[in-house]
This record gives sequence, structure tokens and C-alpha cells, in this order.
Amino acid sequence: MTTLRPFTCDDMYKFNNVNLDPLTETYGLSFYMQYLAHWPEYFQVAESPSGEIMGYIMGKAEGIGDNWHGHVTALTVSPYFRRLGLAASLMNFLEEVSEKKRTYFVDLFVRVSNKVAINMYKNLGYIVYRTVLEYYSGDPDEDAYDMRKACSRDTDKKSVVPLTHPVRPEEVD
Repeated sequence: MTTLRPFTCDDMYKFNNVNLDPLTETYGLSFYMQYLAHWPEYFQVAESPSGEIMGYIMGKAEGIGDNWHGHVTALTVSPYFRRLGLAASLMNFLEEVSEKKRTYFVDLFVRVSNKVAINMYKNLGYIVYRTVLEYYSGDPDEDAYDMRKACSRDTDKKSVVPLTHPVRPEEVD
């Protein structure tokens, strides 16, 4: 049985099986520590009965006024544990935290080439809000979709009216 539990510092020594996936954005240890210190309620791990990390999600709450929202910084599941619904469970967890914080929406960025993830997010109720040009560094740089899902506080669903034009990373608030 899978256990969802808060991420701890010790987990950074055990999550290489998840982080080495080519579609997973990886960060320096200080980045993970910053999230763990500032937004521990948004950092969750899925653990197998043997103690192996199956996946994790990390995020935060940010913005001002109608732009107050939950943000998915990273969601990843080990290739060995995909297609079990873990990503959906982790997303549901982050959405519940965002609801408790009375955010207007949850957003995330995903590579436009990551069709599997895009379809999963759409099945979870997310829409493509806008395209962010050259968001991901590489050779060549890759565009991202900024995907959003309205929370219950956004009764008029204003936060999920898609933009009609792409933006540059420096225009993302």
C-alpha cells in the first residue's frame, strides 16, 4: 500500500530513482530545502511499503489579490510506478492544500512536448491558460504551457479564461 506523507530532509538522499527521469526538472539541494522551509505543507512524497520513494510533489502559494494561487513546482513519479494514479493523488493533495489557503486557482508549467503529462492534467480539469515562449532552457529552448485549474473561491472562473497570445518568461507574474 502506498503512503502519502510529508517530505523530509532525509528524502533528498533517497529520491534519485525519481529525479533521474529525463522529463523531471531537477534542482540543487538548497532549492528543495527552501521549499521545505517555506512551504512544507505543499511538499509531499509517495512511499512504497519498502520505503522506496515512488514520487513526490512540491509547490507553494503565491500571488496577490485575484492572482493568489497554488503553484505546482514539481510533480514526478518514478517510471516504475507510473500508471497507478499516484500523480493524480499527489495533485489532489496539492489542490486540497490550495483550497484550505483560499487560493483562486492552481497553476503549473509543462513542456509542450510532454503530451502524456498534458493529457493527464487535462483529465484532472486543467486548461491551457497560455503558452510561455522558450521557458525551458535547452538546445533548442522549449516552450511551456501554463496550465490552470480554478479553485472554489473563483466562483466566476475568471482565472481560467485562456490568453489569446503567447508570453515571454519575464512577463509571467
